[in-house]
Parts: sequence; structure tokens; C-alpha cells
Amino acid sequence: MSELAALTEQLVSIPSHDDETAAGDAITAWLRAETDATVERDALGNVIAYRHGEDADRSDADIASDADRPLLALVGHHDVVPPAEQQTTDEDIEGAYVVERRDGRIYGRGSADMKGAVAACLLAFRDASVPAGRDLAVASFVGEETGGEGARHAIDEGFVPDYALIAEGSTNYSKSGVTDVAVAHKGRRASTLVATGASAHASEPAAGENAIYRACDAVEVVRDLDTPKTTVFGEQITGSVVVTEFHGGYTWNVIPDRCTVTIDERTVPDVRADLSQAADRAGVEWVVEQDLPPMGCSDDAFAAAALEATRAVHDERGLDAPAHVVKPHATDAGWLAAAGTACVVSGPSEPGEAHTETESVSIDVLERCRAAYTRLAETTW
Repeated sequence: MSELAALTEQLVSIPSHDDETAAGDAITAWLRAETDATVERDALGNVIAYRHGEDADRSDADIASDADRPLLALVGHHDVVPPAEQQTTDEDIEGAYVVERRDGRIYGRGSADMKGAVAACLLAFRDASVPAGRDLAVASFVGEETGGEGARHAIDEGFVPDYALIAEGSTNYSKSGVTDVAVAHKGRRASTLVATGASAHASEPAAGENAIYRACDAVEVVRDLDTPKTTVFGEQITGSVVVTEFHGGYTWNVIPDRCTVTIDERTVPDVRADLSQAADRAGVEWVVEQDLPPMGCSDDAFAAAALEATRAVHDERGLDAPAHVVKPHATDAGWLAAAGTACVVSGPSEPGEAHTETESVSIDVLERCRAAYTRLAETTW
């Protein structure tokens, strides 16, 4: 059994959809047993460890605050979405997680998203020969599945590396059989248009103010907005603005005094749809409930180095060359990029694997990612 597969299975077996403590404990214990790095566990449960380059003559505790030495971080998260019934030993999904290995893959909740990738990051962090003049961190956050609360807390506490590889899925994006490097991803802004009016009997519509009509006027504004789009490293990334829910009225003979419209917006770096225009309509308010930021890599040399490290690993294995791609989903890279970190996303998960009842990850792809992470950690740019 490979060390990486065994560590992946250990992490996947630990329930972490409701409480990430035990998974964080396991990661912390592994780092302390396998490395001499300084390992930190913050109040929310994020685990962050630091190593310095071979020329550094100082304590690891100084690394996080040393602005003179670039810091590269390998980043993942150890929380997961709730499992399906068949992914636990109990019908109420509160039992131990079921982990299976077959046909070269590891099955179980969190195998693809993203405990396998966390295991690959941990081993790369341990094994890499960090070049002189740079330091290395590995971070596993909590709360990624609930809006990035772990990443935001870590950033607020001062964790803003110069560079970060977020090990979320990028496998089979440009073509089958390759693990690509995403230089951008979309964000998500979830918002609601709230239209208010005045109720009246439906037989006397002029006596009231129909909130549904006001909401429809606002929706027309949304439909006429330009679709946000931009280009990152030659890759076009196009967002979207879509009405997904419409709720108004409560009985057939009353003019409605309230109507709500839910909007799903996929944002792109530096460009937003001007949804505030919809709130210019009479009786309409625009309320933002969630805003997960997009990511666009801010450093050409780092993006090139990440792709070259990944390409070299593919070449060694006789695989097709990976490419720079755009990822459609938000990740913790968005929060780090907004704080000033140059980010890329590259990891073993394939489209259609995360959050499913049959979630799994390829052991060969895990090993490929581990090698690519190690190579990047040893690269200068």
C-alpha cells in the first residue's frame, strides 16, 4: 500500500461534515510526527505548518511574518459536505465514514473533495527540498464548504502567503488523463431583489401597488445587463447573471405587497454585473446574501512555474501535456487572491466526483499531484 493512499484513507475515514476537529487532530498529529516544522492550530481549527529554505538560520515561528522571504503555501481543506447514507455505517449519517479501495480508486465522502489532495500536499510539504531564499507552508482550512470561513479567519490572523497552490480539482479539464493548472476561477454572488408594494383587493387593483409588477420591472433590468467577462493569461472567463427563484403573492384575490427574486451571479476577476441598477426601480431593494470572490492569478512567473512543474511530471509518466485552464467553481483561492496572494488551482478531483454518492479519487492521479506539488515547492521562479 502506498503511503499516500494509506494517508488518504485515514483522512477520508474521519467524519468532518459537522465537526472538523477530529480530522484537524489527525493532520496536526501527522505533521508533528513526520516533520520538524512549526505546526499551528487556530481558534477555528485551521491547521498551518511552516518550513524554511535551506539557507535560513532562524526559527520556523518567524516565517509567517517575514516579508523579506517569499512564502509558497500548499492549501486544502478538511471539511466535507454531509455524506450519503451509504457513505456511513449508520443510517442517520452520524456513523463512521465508509472507505473502499477498488479499481485503482479510493471511494468515500471527501476522497475527491478534498482529503486525497490534502494528503498529497502533506507529503509534498514533508519531502520537498525548499530552495534557498524561500519558505514553504501547508494549510488545511475548515469551513470551505460553508463559504470559506476558515480561510477568511486565517487571512484575518495574518496568513497571506506570497504564492499559493490550492489543491482543488483540475483533472480532465483540458482533456482526459491530465491534471491542468487553473489560473482563474469564477466567484459566486447570491443576492435577492425585494420588491414591496401595497396590498388591496384584486377587484380594485388601482387601490394597491402590485409588488410582482415591480419585481418584473427589476427583472427586465437584470436581463438587459451585460454578461461579465475578462481574460486571464489568454483564457477567456465569462460569468453569468441568472434569475433562479421568484416568489410573490399568497392568495388569488389579493394584490401582493411583497415579491422576492433570487439571483445567481457567477463573477469574474475585476468585473461585476451592475445589479444595483435593478434597485433603481421604485419599491425595489437589492440584498447580497453571499459573495464568494473569483480568482485570477496575479503573477505570470508563478503561473508558468506551476504549469512547468506539472508538465514535467506528466512527461515523466508519458502523459499528454496539461494546460492553463479556467475553473468554473469558487474555491478558497478567491479569498487568498483578494488578500494579495498569487494563486493557482491544481488537484486530483475530476468533474462530477465531488459531493456525489459515489465520490472517489484516482490513486494514480493523487501520486501525480504529489509529485507536481513537490516539484513546484523545489522550483524557483
